[in-house]
Parts: sequence; structure tokens; C-alpha cells
Amino acid sequence: MSKKILIIEDNRDLARLLESHLQDLAYQVDIAFDGSSGFAKADSDNYDLVILDLMLPDLDGIEICRLLRRKSSYVPILILTAKSSETDRVVGLEIGADDYVTKPFSIRELLARVKAILRRVEELTTGAKVDMPAVIRAGGIAIDPEKRSATLEGKPVDLTAKEFDLLLHFARNPGKVYTRSQLLDTVWGYGHDGYEHTVNSHINRLRAKIEKDPAHPVYIITVWGVGYKFIDNEILKELF
Repeated sequence: MSKKILIIEDNRDLARLLESHLQDLAYQVDIAFDGSSGFAKADSDNYDLVILDLMLPDLDGIEICRLLRRKSSYVPILILTAKSSETDRVVGLEIGADDYVTKPFSIRELLARVKAILRRVEELTTGAKVDMPAVIRAGGIAIDPEKRSATLEGKPVDLTAKEFDLLLHFARNPGKVYTRSQLLDTVWGYGHDGYEHTVNSHINRLRAKIEKDPAHPVYIITVWGVGYKFIDNEILKELF
């Protein structure tokens, strides 16, 4: 079935250009030119991806992203932003966006990121249904891929979209060591040279949420000189 994408962008020329290129890839595309109607569409229909401009009339993209992340159902969000500072990009990811593209951008890059997000979500969903149990348990952590939720000792853990993807990827591959570049490619869905620190910051925040002592982590282990790994199942049995 063709993927369904919603574009929320007040620049009509840009929105129509994106629509045309996405339709060329056989995606179904809807457009909203302001924040209020964009959120109404996203809230009332089931989309496979929302492409969201931050600077919008009526309701800005930051608030739309927050509102969508309060819903029980999960929709991937790709942010379009003219704000290029690292702080603005981090804010976008922190509020739950899956990725961002800074204006001006190449259509080729945007389409590559759209494909990467959709591919990653499909792989996660397929893996949850076919290869993995409904809920993945590791020590005191329980991860529900379908609901995209996690608990620690029975209490909900408030994770951003990328933190959840990172935790789920680790938990599905216990004991396997990943370099920062491999994690960027697998979890973020594309090469991101020069941004290995993005992995470090996400892991530090994830540790702060799931580790009793983030300075001495039990679940996500640093393999010095290489990268990171999730605790091995055999060690897990001894600790819990």
C-alpha cells in the first residue's frame, strides 16, 4: 500500500514542489498551508509521515510536534526549518521530531531522508511483529515497540523519538558493539559525517533516564575506542 504523507508548509511553491516529487515516488500526499489546519489533518487521519515547517501561521511547528507526541498513536515527523543553529536543531529533536532538514535544502537530500525514515519505521514495525516478542524485557526495562513506550521498574520512561529508537535498537541486539557511525546510519537512517557527538548526547540523556547511576551504567556500556553496546543477555541474568 502506498505511504501517505502530510506536508505542513506555508510556502505554497515549496509545498507544491515537494508534493510533485513525492508523488513521483508513488506516495499519497496531502498539504496544509497553516498550522491549525495542518494539525487538524494530522490529528484526524493516519499518516505514515508528517513533513513539518517550524515557522507557520496560527500554530507553529514546535507546538504541532508537541501535540502530536501526546497522542497514543505514533507518526514520524520530519522538520523543515530555516533555523540553522545547533540549538534549534536539538530543540526540534528533543520535542519528538525524527529528523530535520535545514532550509535551503536539496530535494534529493530531503527525499533520501523521507525514504530513510519510512524504511526505518517499517523495519522496526516488521521486526516487532515477526522477529520479536510483543514486549522486550531487559532487567528492569520493558519496551513495547508497537506502542513505542518503555517502562523502568514498572514506571513509564519519558523518551524522545530518537531516544526510543536508540533504546529499542540496543535492546534488540544485546552484546553487539556499535560504532557511533553505525548507530547514526542505523538509528538516524543515513550517514551524518561530523555529527558523532549527536550519538554521545543521546546516549547520555538515555542513560540519565534508565540507569540508576549514569556515571556507572549497567544497560548501555561504553566500549572504549570503539563505541557502545547493550548489556549481554548472560550478564543480564546474573545481575537481575
